[in-house]
Amino acid sequence: MKILATIALTFSIILSAQSQFLKSKEDLVNHEGYFDFYYSAKNDEIYLEVEKLNEDFLYVPSLATGVGSNDIGLDRGQLGSEAVVRFEKAGNKLLLVQPNLRYRAITDNAAEKKSVEEAFARSVLYGFEIKEEVDGKYIIDLTPFLFEDAHGVASRLKQGNHGNFNVDKSKSALFLEGTKAFPENVEFETMLTFKGEANSGALRSVTPNFQNFTVSLHHSFVKLPGEGFEMRPFLPGSGAIFMSYFNYSSPVYEPLEKRFIIRHRLNKKKPGAAESEVVEPIIYYLDPGTPEPVRSALLDGAKWWAEAFDAAGYKNAYQVKMLPEDADPLDVRYNVIQWVHRSTRGWSYGASVIDPRTGEIIKGHVSLGSLRIRQDLMIAQALLNKPFAERDDNYNQMMDLALARIRQLSAHEVGHTLGFAHNFAASTNDNSSVMDYPHPMIRLENGQPDLKNAYDTGIGEWDKVTVKYSYGAIPEGVSKKQFLTGVLAEAQEKGLQFISDNDARAAGGAHVNAHLWDNADDAARELARILEVRKKAIANFSVDNIRTGEPYSVLEDVFVPLYFFHRYQTEAAVKHIGGLDYSYAVKGIEETVVESLDEDVQEQALDVLLRTLDAEEIAIPKEKLNLFPPRAFGYSRSRESFKSNTGVAFDALGAAATAADMTLSLLLHPERAARLVQQKALDEDQLGLAEVLEDLVTETIKAGIRDPYLQEVQNSINHNVLQHLMNLAVHKDAVPQVKAITNFQLIELEEWLQKNIKQNPVMFRQFIEDIKSFRKDPAAFKALLVAPQIPDGSPIGNF
Repeated sequence: MKILATIALTFSIILSAQSQFLKSKEDLVNHEGYFDFYYSAKNDEIYLEVEKLNEDFLYVPSLATGVGSNDIGLDRGQLGSEAVVRFEKAGNKLLLVQPNLRYRAITDNAAEKKSVEEAFARSVLYGFEIKEEVDGKYIIDLTPFLFEDAHGVASRLKQGNHGNFNVDKSKSALFLEGTKAFPENVEFETMLTFKGEANSGALRSVTPNFQNFTVSLHHSFVKLPGEGFEMRPFLPGSGAIFMSYFNYSSPVYEPLEKRFIIRHRLNKKKPGAAESEVVEPIIYYLDPGTPEPVRSALLDGAKWWAEAFDAAGYKNAYQVKMLPEDADPLDVRYNVIQWVHRSTRGWSYGASVIDPRTGEIIKGHVSLGSLRIRQDLMIAQALLNKPFAERDDNYNQMMDLALARIRQLSAHEVGHTLGFAHNFAASTNDNSSVMDYPHPMIRLENGQPDLKNAYDTGIGEWDKVTVKYSYGAIPEGVSKKQFLTGVLAEAQEKGLQFISDNDARAAGGAHVNAHLWDNADDAARELARILEVRKKAIANFSVDNIRTGEPYSVLEDVFVPLYFFHRYQTEAAVKHIGGLDYSYAVKGIEETVVESLDEDVQEQALDVLLRTLDAEEIAIPKEKLNLFPPRAFGYSRSRESFKSNTGVAFDALGAAATAADMTLSLLLHPERAARLVQQKALDEDQLGLAEVLEDLVTETIKAGIRDPYLQEVQNSINHNVLQHLMNLAVHKDAVPQVKAITNFQLIELEEWLQKNIKQNPVMFRQFIEDIKSFRKDPAAFKALLVAPQIPDGSPIGNF
């Protein structure tokens, strides 16, 4: 009791010396750290002591607990946008001010700096009444600021049409378990309750009450890093993520915008040595809430990057450990790999807290969606031949494939937090990077799908290049520019290529080597091979692809990824049509600038793509249809199920129409069509839009009659072909030449249908009527694409 009394007396003396305002509070608990602060349990308030004004620090809001829906995009552990801020005094207030670092003047001329600062707006994040000033220290009530929706939860819900919500402060409180003080950072956490009305099924499905839900918001005040960080310039072929700002003190003959890569601070203990231990290693910590065997797989995959840092001359510079039990995943002192649960499959992602002044990465934070592994396991379940014929626990091969993917995913997302962008050309360079999206490489061995070696292990050659560019020590006597351009020139000599996101997208993307979820160096040849794997796996598919006691509706869902197994390789192959090979070329490095793909390669790709519009290739075999009865009670269709135009019945014609619609939407994209027109104009021997349309119509609508089932499947495909042609002819983004060529094809097709109506009288008569109606009033055309929507394949959501 004497000890407690002494502590209380001492604390009282300290408060008396510091602040009459604090002394008036009866139950304060003092936290000493980067900022000292005091907590009052009676008032549930936090009082911050601000000693230094006009001193920059970093503010980071984060979401400690999530909403649980990838569609909504509010995940556990989600980082917010960091900001450099400072406290400034204005009358009886302290303002939390965010300067505008987008526009700067990097100069010693104070007047020039001031002219830029005054030219662009800054932001005041909050105004605090000064409760008391003692010896140059200011006491403010931080509590109202902590109850602000700093992460933008309400705005995210409103933008997504999920509902209109506001913070209900009467149902919100400070959360002390997440409120801590350390010498270089202080962490605050609040439980925020949002009140409103859930409008969307996505939000209703993950909240226990439609009128309110509660999440935890985390606020970090962090000391900015000291001097000594080397800012490294960005080149577009480096594979690095970059930050930029405008330097208005730049000479007139130099560009205003300056680009620098983001990177962790990494220095050798022996700066001139080829190999050396580091002053402070980069350490990543895995969420202990991750279950086995996923935990071991994530640790293994994340550790792959150590090889690249070793190759760059850094010993033990990169490490992976388990997060200490008492550590907070949002504490900026820890780079974290966090296991995140949602109600639907969703993207995993790697985010970073950076110093906006320099691009230095202060914290890497990986969010891995826990349901991803189940999708890979289902793909393996669909591909195997009767895996549950003899026993229901025969899941080892499936787990091996799923865990192999998780290892790769761990390395991939950690790579983002190390500062590396996607490289979607890596699959054409012998899988040279984990920063690509890999599709499982399934081969036929002895006529059966073989799941072994479906995913590569370890980082690739490109990953070593980008680590060297971002982190490699520059030798003495070599300029920074010489070193960096030399790294990229060396990669070019090895035939390595870097192409990132926008150029890899299937719809408008044009690069012939950059694709998502693909394999091999020849996308068209790989599509042909994938179609053979798909055909064999479908032939094998049976009730023994599910466990005893599971309804056949589960079997239907397992069949989905198998039926659409070719979807991503189709996206890759279609980019050969009107495709371009190019680099992010810079002067001084010898590399391909831009060139069209050879005509014969484009024609080969077109031939394979047209197979995906052939009923004999794409139809579900008749003998398999009795595996798919109407859905069982309690097992209704989901977004990942086949959709149906036949009510409760399985829609075999609709499945084929869906697959065809996927190909057609890519092949007849208006931007691709425009490139075909242009390449034909530049080289009359090249493939042009007219040839593509003629081949398309010949291999679909003009194809011969098959047996009744296959003919109806082809009729569904052909309807989509006609609708997509008419859609292209009036598309708002189609250039005049594309519209003219497509309309000409429709006129010729109508004449052919009239002459050959006996070949397929019912459907051809309908097609003729559709074309006449379209030609009568093209502006009134609305595509009648009755194909059911394709089930989700890649992770759901795109935030």
